[in-house]
Amino acid sequence: MIQEIALEMVITDGMSRGERFVKRIFDFTASLIGLILLSPVFLIIYIMLSRQKDGPVLFRQERIGYHGRPFSILKFRTMRMDSEEDGEPKLACKEDERLTPVGRLLREHHLDELPQLLNVLCGDMSFVGPRPERQFFIDKIMQENPDYEYIYLMRPGVTSLATIYNGYTNTMEKMLIRLQMDLDYLEKRSLWMDIKIIFTTARYMLYGKKF
Repeated sequence: MIQEIALEMVITDGMSRGERFVKRIFDFTASLIGLILLSPVFLIIYIMLSRQKDGPVLFRQERIGYHGRPFSILKFRTMRMDSEEDGEPKLACKEDERLTPVGRLLREHHLDELPQLLNVLCGDMSFVGPRPERQFFIDKIMQENPDYEYIYLMRPGVTSLATIYNGYTNTMEKMLIRLQMDLDYLEKRSLWMDIKIIFTTARYMLYGKKF
């Protein structure tokens, strides 16, 4: 699938092979440092979630990543254990009633995403890239726009331009907007662009801006 896309060259990657190598080195180094420096925060969140006594602290879910390979994304659990008890995948929204009290706090400040530093360290994800999606929703998106296959040319990211400016992707319309933003990123991306996205994300988190 990826080889067919590469041959068509309809959408080209803005990063050279060398830049992608530097990006991976940065991801590995920064995620390792982040895990060490933020270990006290991990401990505090672990204690807060453990005191709820309503399920595991960590949440794992299969997502589709680089080259279309599935992987388990890690997050601090923010929803009740019965959030998808009927087996039907559901999209999260900003004021989701399935959120636990601690989970709502973590979601509001994006602290539930911190365990993804482990995903970045292992190479399943990058700091910057398209948000990874479940196959159920990918199939629905591709019915509308098959260009989603180009997303597999990038490692999924913890943050992205779409994450910052498109907010919660809880409708098909917003999914398609996110896809177009991610495809634009693929064509224009650079190390400098990644740095700007990381700093913008950090600034928004520090000042409590909702996104």
